[in-house]
Amino acid sequence: MSLLAWIILGLVAGFVASRIVNNTGQGLVVDILLGIVGAVVGGFLFNQFGQPGVSGLNLYSLLVVVVGAVVVLWLYHALIDRRRVL
Repeated sequence: MSLLAWIILGLVAGFVASRIVNNTGQGLVVDILLGIVGAVVGGFLFNQFGQPGVSGLNLYSLLVVVVGAVVVLWLYHALIDRRRVL
């Protein structure tokens, strides 16, 4: 997959995941970065469970990336909120 496709999937996944997790975005750059990291995490998780990971710019890949981005965003918020409490 090209870098542009990863950025597009990352942007969409970061936006969707931020709406699922806390209903507000983190900002364009953070959403893209968390979405791209989520793509890697989602692909890894799906491969661990015997399913194909990100295979291109399609709906299945979007599902994989959004699942990964939700996991990454949830962990991100857990760590950031934990730091604020301490």
